[in-house]
Amino acid sequence: MKHRFHIASDEDIKGGRVTDVYFARTLEILKVKGIEKRVRAEFFAKKLPVNYGWGVLAGIEEVARLMEGKPVNIRSFREGEVFYPWEPVAEIEGRYADFCVFETALLGLICQSTGVATKSARIRLAAGDRTVASFGARRMHPAIAPMIERAAFIGGCDGVAVIASAELLEVDPMGTMPHALILVMGDTVEATRAFDEVIDRDVKRVALIDTFNDEKFEALRVAGAMKERLYGVRLDTPASRRGDFYRIFEEVRWELDLRGFKDVKLFASGGLDEDEVIRLKPIVDAFGVGTCISNAPVVDFAMDIMEIDGEAVAKRGKWSGAKDVIKCSSCNERKIIPLGAATGECACGGVFTSLFHPLVTEGRIVADLGEPKKIRERALQAIKGLAL
Repeated sequence: MKHRFHIASDEDIKGGRVTDVYFARTLEILKVKGIEKRVRAEFFAKKLPVNYGWGVLAGIEEVARLMEGKPVNIRSFREGEVFYPWEPVAEIEGRYADFCVFETALLGLICQSTGVATKSARIRLAAGDRTVASFGARRMHPAIAPMIERAAFIGGCDGVAVIASAELLEVDPMGTMPHALILVMGDTVEATRAFDEVIDRDVKRVALIDTFNDEKFEALRVAGAMKERLYGVRLDTPASRRGDFYRIFEEVRWELDLRGFKDVKLFASGGLDEDEVIRLKPIVDAFGVGTCISNAPVVDFAMDIMEIDGEAVAKRGKWSGAKDVIKCSSCNERKIIPLGAATGECACGGVFTSLFHPLVTEGRIVADLGEPKKIRERALQAIKGLAL
């Protein structure tokens, strides 16, 4: 069947067709020459995007799904775990001929989703206890919207906008109303009333107030018309009209409070990043963050061989041999050690435990991959106290 969209099918990916051609040629050579060496290869990032000190790992479930049924062993960090530069986060072991053509796909599965999860986690820290929704699916190919919003949710977003993504996560989709509805209806208040009349009562009524007129006056008009049924107002003011976004929110808040609408929440969206979220947090109750998350810089993971037939070996600039990453349960001190080496006791007196766990054993998924909500909880716990 001819693809209607320019995407690879599950069969293309599982069949090793989504690979750089030099891996296919490598496999051809190995077969012709009868080379069946067993190797260990590890995944790590020697550096992170600019100004990042840490990352949140994502994409591990898809790694397991890709390699399911193939004669390999994989151990890895759990999805949602924090990692640092140079720490191996996963290792694959088996005959190189059995997995060499999957390097391209394996890296792609974790590089992009980890980038999205990490940016989402940074936004989460910036927002504190404020609500954060992922609004950026429209900036990416629709085929990968569920992957992007799953990673955004894992990293810390409270909700996602796309219906298919929400179904994958088993949450309700989160959104307000578009400018298009207001333009078609011809008036902000009329559009909000129509929303209130038609849409299920479980959906919070959040009016968009920057389409036609001054935000302050539109907020008051909508609040006066909707009374207690209005949950909040959203400002998505374009940069050309924005001026000082914080001051606009302050003005709207003042006027709403002065007229008895203190319970009406303020939502911000449009071109937000960590710095802007931090700046607006004192006055804003919720954030819709789009391109910043969905177009997050990827984490530049590499997959490198570091053991062949039981012998430690690596290319220049890399550490050879199988490794473990251990973490103190008391002070969170971390170390990279040779696999099987004694962990010792932490200087604080705490106990070191490994961050690695079996994922796939001889092609069988042995890990509890976890529900997205549980992975999100793990990530939120892991980033607690970290600096941006």
